[in-house]
Amino acid sequence: MKSVTFKNRTWDVAAELRLPPGFDETQRYAAIVCVHPGSSCKGQTAGLYAAQLAEQGFVTIAFDASFQGESGGEPRYLEDPATRVEDVRCAVDYLVTLPFVDDERIGVLGVCAGGGYAVNAALTEKRIKAVGSVVGANIGALNRAGDAIATLEAIGKQRTAEARGAEPMITPWIPNSTQERDAAGITEANVDVFQAVEYYRTPRGQNACAPNRLRFTSMGSVIAFDAFHLVEELLNQPIQIITGSVPGVFGSKKDGQELYRRVKGEKDLFVVEGATHYDLYDQPEPVAKAVAKLVPFYRKHLGA
Repeated sequence: MKSVTFKNRTWDVAAELRLPPGFDETQRYAAIVCVHPGSSCKGQTAGLYAAQLAEQGFVTIAFDASFQGESGGEPRYLEDPATRVEDVRCAVDYLVTLPFVDDERIGVLGVCAGGGYAVNAALTEKRIKAVGSVVGANIGALNRAGDAIATLEAIGKQRTAEARGAEPMITPWIPNSTQERDAAGITEANVDVFQAVEYYRTPRGQNACAPNRLRFTSMGSVIAFDAFHLVEELLNQPIQIITGSVPGVFGSKKDGQELYRRVKGEKDLFVVEGATHYDLYDQPEPVAKAVAKLVPFYRKHLGA
C-alpha cells in the first residue's frame, strides 16, 4: 500500500493505493475503487475490503471523501452527495493514468452510504464496468424517513445565522462514546446505532480521520439525494449486492432488496445470514463471506 493523491476540482483527495502480491509494473491489472460509508474514512471498512481484494489480484484504491479526513476541500466536515459521487469519478480519472491499470477493467465497491454513492456514480460513469455494494444504503432516503421538512427548516435558520456571522454548526453523526450512547438510552434493540458506536467510537474501528463531525447545513443536500434515482434506466453494468439478514434503522437490508428489485440488468443479491450491518464492516467471518462472493464477481466481469 502507498499513499497517493488525486484531484477533485482544485483540491487533493487523499487515498491509499494497494497493489497485488507479485505486482509487476509491466503488466496491466483490473482495478477497484472502494468507497467508504458516511462519517467514515479510507482507513476503516473501505480500506479493509480494499486490502482483501488486493490480496486476490486486484489493484485497489480507497480514499477519504472530499472535505473530510486527510482530503482537501472547504468547508470541512461537509457531506455533499454530488461531490461524493464526483470523488468516485475522479478516482477513476486517477486510475486511468496508471500504466499498470487496464482502463477497460475498472470496478467500484461501496459500503453503507458508499454503496449508494458507488451505484449512483455508475449510472453516468461508464468507465466503471462492475458494481459491488456491501450493506449499501440510500443515505437520502434514510434521512427523509424522519421529519425531513422540520430538518430543512432548521437548516434554513442555521444558514441564516451563519450568514450573519454565527459559528458553523458541527454536530456528531452518532453518540461520541459508549457512555454517551448508554446515557441516551440506546440499547442493543437499536442494533445499527448501538453497533455504530462500538465500531466508530472504540478501538474496534476508531480512526483519527473519522472524528464523528458533520456540518449540519450539508444535510439539506443529503435529504434531497436519491442514490437509486434512474437505476432502472441508466445502470447497465452488472451488480453484486450484499446485505446482512438482520434488519436495522440504517435500512441497508431493505435498500439492498429495493435495489435488486429495481435493477433491470445482470444482478445478484447475497444475504449473509445472521449478520448485522456492522458485522459486514469488519467482523472476520461475515467479511470473508462477502469477499468470497465479490472476488468471483469481479473476476468474471473484470478479470484478474
